[in-house]
Amino acid sequence: MSATLIARDLSAGHGEKVLFSGLDLVVAPGDVIGLVGVNGAGKSTLLRALAGVLPTEHGTVQRTPPHATVGYLPQEPERRPGETVAHFLERRTGVADAQRALDKSTAALTEGRPGADDEYAVALERWLALGGADLPERAAQVAADLGLTVDLDHPMTALSGGQAARAGLASLLLSRYDVFLLDEPTNDLDLDGLARLEAFVTGLRAGVVLVSHDREFLARTVTDVLELDLAQQQVNHYGGGYEGYLEERATARRHAREAYEDYAETRAGLEQRARTQRAWMEKGVRNARRKATDPDKFVKNFRAESSEKQAAKARQTERMIERLDVVEEPRKEWELRMEIAAAPRAGAVVAALRGATVQRGAFTLGPVDLQIDWADRVAITGANGSGKSTLLAALLGRLPLDSGHASLGPGVVVGEIDQARGRFLGDETLLDAFRVAAPDLSPADARTLLAKFGLRADHVLRPAGTLSPGERTRAGLALLQAKGVNLLVLDEPTNHLDLPAIEQLESALSTYPGTLLLVTHDRRMLEAVATDRRIEVHGGRITERV
Repeated sequence: MSATLIARDLSAGHGEKVLFSGLDLVVAPGDVIGLVGVNGAGKSTLLRALAGVLPTEHGTVQRTPPHATVGYLPQEPERRPGETVAHFLERRTGVADAQRALDKSTAALTEGRPGADDEYAVALERWLALGGADLPERAAQVAADLGLTVDLDHPMTALSGGQAARAGLASLLLSRYDVFLLDEPTNDLDLDGLARLEAFVTGLRAGVVLVSHDREFLARTVTDVLELDLAQQQVNHYGGGYEGYLEERATARRHAREAYEDYAETRAGLEQRARTQRAWMEKGVRNARRKATDPDKFVKNFRAESSEKQAAKARQTERMIERLDVVEEPRKEWELRMEIAAAPRAGAVVAALRGATVQRGAFTLGPVDLQIDWADRVAITGANGSGKSTLLAALLGRLPLDSGHASLGPGVVVGEIDQARGRFLGDETLLDAFRVAAPDLSPADARTLLAKFGLRADHVLRPAGTLSPGERTRAGLALLQAKGVNLLVLDEPTNHLDLPAIEQLESALSTYPGTLLLVTHDRRMLEAVATDRRIEVHGGRITERV
């Protein structure tokens, strides 16, 4: 079905803080609209409002036709206790809700309730449109294609991170909504998953609004960009795709700054002229008073007329100032200025595995022989589930080996961003969790550092586990600046980070002098961050690419 989603004059905020206002948006069939903005700008809030999950503070959201289906797929696939993979897929594709509505209307039809036949017809059409009739067959096929080898009756809570990512992608590929609202669909996907997602999104006839911090994915998929500019309190719509957005935004910002500077210079010049004219007028009045006994009437009148002329000129200049079109100064955006504190150099060999194997159920890593030397910059790539995170854990000595030997060199100080951001998942406050990891920092210094990473008073006293994924990632980055490290281990560091923060991280990595182990599927980060070794992990075995 061809469907259009229309939002008019939407507003949203948190308490007194306004996120956006006056937002208008039309999502037509075939549109792929990238929603961008810094973390906290309201991107997820807008998606929830468009989906009808969150009541709008102001404005309206309409679907044309009214019974069009809108699929909202949030950031983190919720793993509900007792929910199987099959039930997860039914819920995320909307088939579960459609099935309940169909069952209810079937019961009403059986009981002969008035209007039940129309209700049943609508429910059946929706269930069919969402793909309920053949979902089990399609689910089995898509799961097999994605390498999700677990039985579909397997509990979601028992899946590994890679398996959960595949299940989340499967739920999207199986969906048949009329409009798609996708919040960070690229997170945790490997290169194969990204390729499949790109093909799916670009092949849809339905309208799509998506949030992603994967710059290459945005460049390959979106037709338009909607920017929530929190600093300027503006909503900006750009056509021409993501690269066009970057160019047009840079041009618009340069013109806004130039317009303000021209206005400020003109106003300052007029104000200086007016002050000069007033000063001349006052000087003329003082002179006239001092020489009031001058018998020469002509001189007295000349002085009075001269003072009045200066006053008239000053009034005219002030009117010119009043008639100027005011140009507000562009607000300066909050910018993350990131540095990675370096500890003194470690030994020549930083970490090593010799004949190492790790057994996890049916999965085996190894045997692995790998040596990481001082100042090596290593990119580690491979499909989800291939063993990348297991390899890191074995190298760092966090995971017992079933055979072989692992060692860290003398003087190695590890700084790590793990994939789960596990350091900040507990019930303790963010401040307390942060100081456990950086005990040398006073509470005041810890607060100051967290504030530098956008985590202020309303964040630091909250339970760490209630923070958003992006906020937990920024807390992890702040730790890298809190204490010196000489072995930096980053496992999917760009997940949940906004685009400016990713660029800052790339810049910080370019000047970091220690040893780096980088696991990422972010194609632009792999290009931007200089590495001298590339290790590919496949099926628990490693291969070094030259």
